[in-house]
Amino acid sequence: MTEMYVRWAALRPWRLAAIALLGASAAMLLFIFAWFVVGLGVAAVSARLNPPGEMVDVGGRHLHIVCDGPKVGAVPTVLFESGAFGFSADWAVIQAKLTAMGVRSCAYDRAGLGFSDPGPAPRDGLHVAMDLESLLRAAKEPGPYILVSHSMAGLHVRLLADRNREWIVGLVLVDSTTPEAMDDPSTRNYVDGFTTGARAAAAAASLGLMQALRDTPLANKIGLTSEAEREKRHMFASGPYNRAAATEVEQWPTTAWQARRSGSLNPDWPVVVVMSAGLAPQMRDEQARPAEQSKQGYVDIVSGATHDNLLGPEHADAIVKAIVFVMDRAMVSSHGGSSAPATSRGKWPPSG
Repeated sequence: MTEMYVRWAALRPWRLAAIALLGASAAMLLFIFAWFVVGLGVAAVSARLNPPGEMVDVGGRHLHIVCDGPKVGAVPTVLFESGAFGFSADWAVIQAKLTAMGVRSCAYDRAGLGFSDPGPAPRDGLHVAMDLESLLRAAKEPGPYILVSHSMAGLHVRLLADRNREWIVGLVLVDSTTPEAMDDPSTRNYVDGFTTGARAAAAAASLGLMQALRDTPLANKIGLTSEAEREKRHMFASGPYNRAAATEVEQWPTTAWQARRSGSLNPDWPVVVVMSAGLAPQMRDEQARPAEQSKQGYVDIVSGATHDNLLGPEHADAIVKAIVFVMDRAMVSSHGGSSAPATSRGKWPPSG
């Protein structure tokens, strides 16, 4: 035993380094193998989920979109943009309510999320906006549009609205960040921490570690039911999904910069901000600003709501109410008012 110890202690440093390198290499190979195997398994399950809506070709890859409700003349369509780590199923409760009211709405999965194919890097706001414009054109879903965002998607809709000002008639911002929020050091620190967490989630999901949490409340904080819940829980544990979401989060500062460069929202657009309770005063004030700057807007702080369950059955009516408010104001304007341009279906988005 003593002789063995002496021999071990006598190993030269380069031998120890070689052993460490071999161990690290083995760990890396195991990680890559798990990444690959789990990814294949998730892809196979995804194929069996039978997603609603349609897969639309946008130039050699496909994006998933779910549209429901009747197309009625120049009546605006509600277009949902999900937050970080979100996809079309997040809006299932609200879409069902709008459909029952005869309102057309569309929710979609950004590239790499939900059932959509991955897209080219970087996954910043500009590429997201161009993807969505291509998707709506290919899906033949013309405007005008009411944009509804959640969380990080407040940056996406700001950029999209600027690129298509003649086809946007109003916005509903649900617990949505603004590009100006990045001026606050506490927001920048939050984004840095969230980015670290997103990368960790991507690594954990790629190794299959998130599967143990798939049936817990953590995987369905919105409170979805039926098929939407099944999709949400599946994506929560998906390696490819989490990796795609993390690449978007990594682009948060760039997307905020792009959105800020686009300028302010048109003050003539009706804008409603719907917020969960319990936000810090500074964050609440910043999120409320787009509605306060609108000539036709209001802020609704929903008692008892959290950032996630705002979209669920318990609090969805607050968002539906906001959408109806914006739609009513937009329709008044399109019939002779001055708050938004009169529009017609069939030409949005403009080609080029």
